[in-house]
Amino acid sequence: MKTIGTLITAALTAALVSVGTYTYLDKQNGTLVEQVYTAPVQRVNYPMSAPEGSVNFVEAANNSIHSVVHIKTKVVQSGVRSSNPFYQFFFDQGMQPQARQGSGSGVIISGDGYILTNNHVVNNADEVEVVLDDQRTYSAEVLGTDPNTDLALLKIDEDDLSYIPYGNSEDVQVGEWVLAVGNPFNLNSTVTAGIVSAKARNINILREEFAIESFIQTDAAVNPGNSGGALVNTRGELIGINTAIASTTGSYAGYSFAVPVNIARKVVDDILEFGTVQRAFIGVSISDLNGKIASERGLKMSEGAYVNGLSKGGAAYDAGIREGDIIVAVDAVEVKNVTELQEKIGSYRPGDLAQVTVLRDEKLRKFDVELRNKHGDTEMVSKGTEVLAQLGADLETPSSEQLRRLGIKSGLQVKNLSNGKLKGAGIKEGFIITRVDRKAVQSSKDVMSALNKKDGGVLLEGVYPNGLTAYYGFGM
Repeated sequence: MKTIGTLITAALTAALVSVGTYTYLDKQNGTLVEQVYTAPVQRVNYPMSAPEGSVNFVEAANNSIHSVVHIKTKVVQSGVRSSNPFYQFFFDQGMQPQARQGSGSGVIISGDGYILTNNHVVNNADEVEVVLDDQRTYSAEVLGTDPNTDLALLKIDEDDLSYIPYGNSEDVQVGEWVLAVGNPFNLNSTVTAGIVSAKARNINILREEFAIESFIQTDAAVNPGNSGGALVNTRGELIGINTAIASTTGSYAGYSFAVPVNIARKVVDDILEFGTVQRAFIGVSISDLNGKIASERGLKMSEGAYVNGLSKGGAAYDAGIREGDIIVAVDAVEVKNVTELQEKIGSYRPGDLAQVTVLRDEKLRKFDVELRNKHGDTEMVSKGTEVLAQLGADLETPSSEQLRRLGIKSGLQVKNLSNGKLKGAGIKEGFIITRVDRKAVQSSKDVMSALNKKDGGVLLEGVYPNGLTAYYGFGM
């Protein structure tokens, strides 16, 4: 929903960094160079908290450290050789093979081996290894990922594991003591303490079209390698997944950010049930209600999500919500800004009913909104159809006459092109895709099969109706 509203952007003075550590192995020189991947620079300027009082963290720490794992990943990168000049350009024929190693953390969320971590920890990994607190090591399967929340679900083959129970991130209070548990700088089972310094923080670090950013901000020390680790309360309950830090150096400099556990829990449930995340949409264009808008509209309040526009035939429009309404609550949960509204709507699935409270003409009105998926209906999205939806077009089989005239045996023609991967890559309406990553395609199922578990670059080959051959690349 990021594209249908103006999101809150914090004023920042330190770079926001995803806290996963990666190491490159130089085959030629035999050296290891450690790098910390950084997200686009943003700025934050808040005074450091000064914790006061005495709180006993021993029980919460003991209950957590045995349930936080060390995740090690490996990506084998190699050049692709071909006589085709485009392959030489796209894949960099002169590139020497090299191994990229990554390090992060994960949280065991069930005794039978399900582990929650960040998407950026395991993204593009060829191998994922999980090391438990007692140094037992397992190969992990990536069951699913959600770049929109930067979360991923892993599975290892083990039973009777210690795990951290879910808390409720809606109950988290600013000023509450918390613990961050992870493996910073490969230092296993490290625990740090701090307080919650803000909630529903949007730091604009996720560059996804439908990203949900509503981070819990804390001053618990989080460093490279902490990505995917646990944020727990003093009862030892999981309330967040540590994801990013505010820093100019790549190391802790005052503030860290965690995905709320309520968002994470919904992602896990969706992946287990459907294989992909089910995202609900309300169908409004919104912005934060601020003093300026309130003054211009003659409003007596300055908090809420102001409705700038609606999708006709969308969920909110059909329910009776109109432009100029101010959304102040969803299912009796107060909404103060766009970020809080996104977080709340993100906890639903298509087809769910949500009671939305709006302020209109200085009166509160309630509407029962049946939420939709991004296609505008209430059906659950399968993993395969979700992949096709990302392309942003219909794929149709060309006529036999068209195939004969162009001298090709099979392909899929791009129709009804809209915003998505294909348009972003420069593909025009009518392009006929003949190969995906050098494999011939005859049906949409072939495309789904090629892209379903794809991370990283994708190469499309094809031809336009005028006979022009073209190649396009984009990332998944």
